[in-house]
Amino acid sequence: MQAYTGFAYVYDEYMDNIPYEEWCEYLVERLKEQGVTPDMEIADLGCGTGTVTQLLDKAGYSCVGIDNAPDMLTIAAEKLYESGQEIVYSLQDMRDFELPYEVDAMVSIADSMNYITSKEDITSVFECVKKGLKPGGVFIFDLKTIHFFRDVLAENTYAENRDDSAFIWDNYYDEETRNNEYDLAVFIKNEDESFIRYEENHFQHGFYMEEVLEAAETAGLEVEAVYDAFTTDAPKEDSERLYYILRRRCAARSNP
Repeated sequence: MQAYTGFAYVYDEYMDNIPYEEWCEYLVERLKEQGVTPDMEIADLGCGTGTVTQLLDKAGYSCVGIDNAPDMLTIAAEKLYESGQEIVYSLQDMRDFELPYEVDAMVSIADSMNYITSKEDITSVFECVKKGLKPGGVFIFDLKTIHFFRDVLAENTYAENRDDSAFIWDNYYDEETRNNEYDLAVFIKNEDESFIRYEENHFQHGFYMEEVLEAAETAGLEVEAVYDAFTTDAPKEDSERLYYILRRRCAARSNP
């Protein structure tokens, strides 16, 4: 089953409890601290329906959104048409993407990077990021932690019923693989009051911080900082989400 097919069309409705504006304010603060100011170019990896991409555009950045889910990008394009914003969206996999030009920064938040489920694949993401960044450019992304998957989310079931849709979301965490499996059933009402049922299966991975830092180094990216989410504090044992800031090394200057 492909992820984000039926759920794509009610995704924004059920994410209305996420404080995206606050998340984006935090992200913009970190970008500015790293010298990435409005009017610079940013690529949003795993952009989904484009909510964060649009907020970054409103903050003054020139944006490109990348995602591998066609239905999510369809929604992003529809929102773009309604808003009149100029954002480029591209259907590509984060593990193997290319940009037509180098950008000043890349971002990936709302745990899109947790869909990368191996150290080899996250290294591939970092290698693509390095190729797409200008020398000195930064990559800021978040990751849900193993603690969150194992101690907060695992074995829990969530359900919600609204006027025109409903969902049931079961979670299973595998201690050995460190993968959290999401079994998702989505029900969307038709005009004749009947419902279409969509079933989706999602996997997200819990990384050790050391794995991420080693993969970044292998890809040639420097680690600027790792923060407990939405703070500038060091990671804690009970951190549920971490923010990573990586930088593409500037070319070494040759001796005169």
